[in-house]
Amino acid sequence: MITSFFRKSTPLNYSVVILGLLFFFFFFQIKHVTNNNSLLHIGLKCGLLGILFAATFVTNFIVKKNGLSKDSAYTVLFYFLILLFFPGILNNSMLLLSNFFILLATRRIISLHSLKDSKEKIFDASIWVFIAALFHFWSILFIVLIFISILFHVARDYRNWFLPIIAFFSVAIIFVGSALCFNTTWINRTLEKSMIDLRINYFTNNYQNVAFSIYATVGMFFVILLLLSLSNRPLILHPTYKKVLSALGIGIAVFLISPNKSNDLLVFTFAPLAMIMTSHIETAQVYWKKEIVVWIFVSASLFAFFTQL
Repeated sequence: MITSFFRKSTPLNYSVVILGLLFFFFFFQIKHVTNNNSLLHIGLKCGLLGILFAATFVTNFIVKKNGLSKDSAYTVLFYFLILLFFPGILNNSMLLLSNFFILLATRRIISLHSLKDSKEKIFDASIWVFIAALFHFWSILFIVLIFISILFHVARDYRNWFLPIIAFFSVAIIFVGSALCFNTTWINRTLEKSMIDLRINYFTNNYQNVAFSIYATVGMFFVILLLLSLSNRPLILHPTYKKVLSALGIGIAVFLISPNKSNDLLVFTFAPLAMIMTSHIETAQVYWKKEIVVWIFVSASLFAFFTQL
């Protein structure tokens, strides 16, 4: 039933996801209410909600625009359900902002296959990645995805390889200049976040461990299915799928090496995994298997959300 409902993207599908996101966001905020009821605090919470909506629908736009979806609403559904696995992200403004800018970069990177305005896309994507790094330093690793895309599509023009470097100095000069004018501690904070920490011993309760384990298992399951079926997919989409898989791998790398580790750092894997899951569910032939897989994922996400409040 649920796979049939989200098989086509309609205003009703999106309304269900929007209402679900509103409900769970405010439910989480109520459970973690503070004494700060100022208009600024409320405005910041509304801003976080806006970023969540924007990230969800930018992910949906990417799959629709680049032929990764057959006009279904599975991507917004899966992105929403993945968010529920790690409710702490609903209060982490820095990671949400960084992830949003990475999604803007990904949108430009994946569309590079059209070969239209390639230099503008490379430069724009690089700018977004370096801006994202100001909010979470190790998201800078996504610059690797830009070089992978250049290699796939426009490697012959040597000028394309220098555009990310130009973008880096552009953002760096503006950031350092702003810090020197307003607050020099911005530079120190950024440098402090550039440390590497490979330890994964941050779990404060067993439910965080369970949520992480289920998410990792689901991710491995769908990645393996995509790799096994890649040869049967349209050849023109192979570079796009490879970029999505690369984005997922880079997101995992960001999680592994970032200091102050938490499950929230997996936010950089949400969009790639939602795209991969959409690709499998849309192409799976057996209806009841799709239904079972989606219902299991829905149940797991709800369990993870409510046990971590």
